Amino acid sequence: MSIPSPKILTLGLTDYSTIWAQMKQFTHQRTAQTPDQFWCLEHQPVFTQGLAGESKHYLKSTHIPLIQTDRGGQITYHGPGQCIIYPLIDLRRQAYGVNALVSRIEKALILTLQHFSIEAHTDACSRGVYVQGDKIASIGLRVSKGCSFHGLALNIKMDLAPFKHINPCGLPHIKVTHMYAHNSNIEIIEVKRYLLVQLLSELEYDSIT
Repeated sequence: MSIPSPKILTLGLTDYSTIWAQMKQFTHQRTAQTPDQFWCLEHQPVFTQGLAGESKHYLKSTHIPLIQTDRGGQITYHGPGQCIIYPLIDLRRQAYGVNALVSRIEKALILTLQHFSIEAHTDACSRGVYVQGDKIASIGLRVSKGCSFHGLALNIKMDLAPFKHINPCGLPHIKVTHMYAHNSNIEIIEVKRYLLVQLLSELEYDSIT
């Protein structure tokens, strides 16, 4: 069976709870013939707690909402200037499983950062992507009935102050960075476009709609 070309949705600045509900609805209602979708967006300021999250990693209450989600991982922050991509993939049609999906996402992130003259790496102890030991991209997924949702967040040019209210990804020693700290000539729209192309390539899609 041939795999339908994925659809790309560019959604702008969005409310987290609304998008989360739409992801769950799409995943619940999709069929074996439903094309995969990639949602590219930014979120209004929000802390999200994954299924493995512990309250001790939420260090200080703020006006920013905290939402308990159904994705994997610990606590993180989303806000403007961060590229969010949600790959809604039917993994039953693919030649890779969820662990390989995470590794391919990490590779796409690293290649994107290299393109913008930023050397990045992974960490064997904590998934995601790092620059000089500081976290620049996080990954948190959920798989339901063989289909993935939630996804990745790349810090491009954003206010990092809210990260001081949490232990990002449940790691007290981890510092957070963004691309702008390493290359002040970047444009957010260019990074988003390049990352999406790299992601589709690493995930073995030939064309898009």
